[in-house]
Amino acid sequence: MTHDGGRSRDVEDQRHGFAPGSIRAAWSYRDFRLLWLGSFWSNVGTWMQNVALPAYIVSQTHSGFKVGVMVFAQLGPQLLLAIPAGVLASRVSRRKLLVTMQSAQLLGSLVLALLISRHSSFESLFFVNLFIGICNTLNAPAFQSAQPELVSRNDLPGAIALNSAALNGSRVIGPVITALLTLGGVTIAQIFVINAATYLFVIAALAVVHLPPPTRSTEAGFRQLTTGLRIARQKKIVGRVILSMALFSFFTLVYIGQFAKIADSAMHIDTTGPVYLWLYAVWGFGACLGAISVGTLLTRVDKRRIVTPGLLGVGVALAAFALQRHAGPAFPIVFVLGFFYFLTATGMATVLQQNITHFERPFVMSLWFMAFGGTVALGNLAFGPVIDRFGSRWVLLGGAAFSILLSWFCDLRRPEFDSEITTETATATSGRALDSDGSDPGKPIDKSFEPAHSAALEQYGVAGAD
Repeated sequence: MTHDGGRSRDVEDQRHGFAPGSIRAAWSYRDFRLLWLGSFWSNVGTWMQNVALPAYIVSQTHSGFKVGVMVFAQLGPQLLLAIPAGVLASRVSRRKLLVTMQSAQLLGSLVLALLISRHSSFESLFFVNLFIGICNTLNAPAFQSAQPELVSRNDLPGAIALNSAALNGSRVIGPVITALLTLGGVTIAQIFVINAATYLFVIAALAVVHLPPPTRSTEAGFRQLTTGLRIARQKKIVGRVILSMALFSFFTLVYIGQFAKIADSAMHIDTTGPVYLWLYAVWGFGACLGAISVGTLLTRVDKRRIVTPGLLGVGVALAAFALQRHAGPAFPIVFVLGFFYFLTATGMATVLQQNITHFERPFVMSLWFMAFGGTVALGNLAFGPVIDRFGSRWVLLGGAAFSILLSWFCDLRRPEFDSEITTETATATSGRALDSDGSDPGKPIDKSFEPAHSAALEQYGVAGAD
């Protein structure tokens, strides 16, 4: 078996004895487990840096606009480069691309540490963070399209839940470690050096796992760049999920990038102190539990049924958070807010992943990163100055109202989407196991969604790698 090729794209079902689609089922796959562990510890370092950098900017400038600019440097590249990055992921060795981008981000974090230790200008921090953001954008589609392919299609929901739990678990552990290190006298610059070291975890994992070969496209030029858009337009449920996430990110998730500014201006919390870091960690803990619940308590629940109540929960919790003026009552509120936030995001991501093939995944996931990350950057640029001028209350209340409205727009249980639901989505709901080829033994399969049948893919100009 080779590392980057010569391997069947659909991983065979293992006799793991666990419920199909559960977290324990996904954890039983060696390559997925190793890459998950490497990614998790790398993300811990990333969130140490993500919570420290905005806090540092607020402590130096007290400007929501400059925080928004820094968030844009980190996430903004996804708006312009996510689609080209998806094409790149389909054309080059995933291992080489991922190791190169991870190594570049490691170096970028070291440069940031040096700049902060010398109290360099905001502009210099911006450009280095922009470089890290570009590298992360080029890395993301290749990583996120390869990782789900390390488990069988039957166990995909558990893998997605684990990935969400890793992201949000690191949001808890990262700030907690940062708080403890700060109390021990560790500087912001030294935290960035620690983050640089954590990239070695995922680089080591990439060196030993067997990655699936990249997707190939028979198209060239601009038409290849629009493959994901054509897939989203043809598959209504895919298009609705991506559009809903883009709107949700722009109007409602402003509070994430502006968390330090809100804590500073609305609740008068010192963003360089432990109270802010613990508040952020509690929010991350709620998000982690929200993600885990999708792959545990809600394993047998149709993930389309999660999205609407999740958006309603975000709206109510965000409205309560907007009205807080003291740190104490904010702690249980941000926990609930985090829970519903990533319950919703994980549910949407699961529906999306279950309704695209391996061949479509790099192209569609590029749009997902634009929607989930890129529009967050735009939202922070747009609303950061508003928060500076009028305060955060009305911006957050507006985001809460929009989330409630979006719960109607993104109701994926409507009959118009039923005809598009793929076999693995129906199976995840019923709890039945799929055959080794991905088919449901109790139900005919719609071959138009099967990667083995290229006719349906030729409409996108997509073909499998040799």
